[in-house]
Amino acid sequence: MKRVKAACICQTLHFMLKDGVGHDYAVKMVKEEVQKYKYSLERNQMMYKIVSEETQDDGSVMIKIIKQYNTSPVGDYLD
Repeated sequence: MKRVKAACICQTLHFMLKDGVGHDYAVKMVKEEVQKYKYSLERNQMMYKIVSEETQDDGSVMIKIIKQYNTSPVGDYLD
């Protein structure tokens, strides 16, 4: 029998600008979406570590994150 002792998922998320709206408004929407994403991680009590967060030249945001996989223990992945 096997059991998961520790599990995490590594993701690179690109919060892209919406087409068809003004640039400044699109940048504002991206910033709000990033904040909502972070809030949802906290609200769902997801263990995570943001490795990097970079604003691109066009105003979009790239986030590299390691986060808990389902409800599995995270072990030392987030140390």
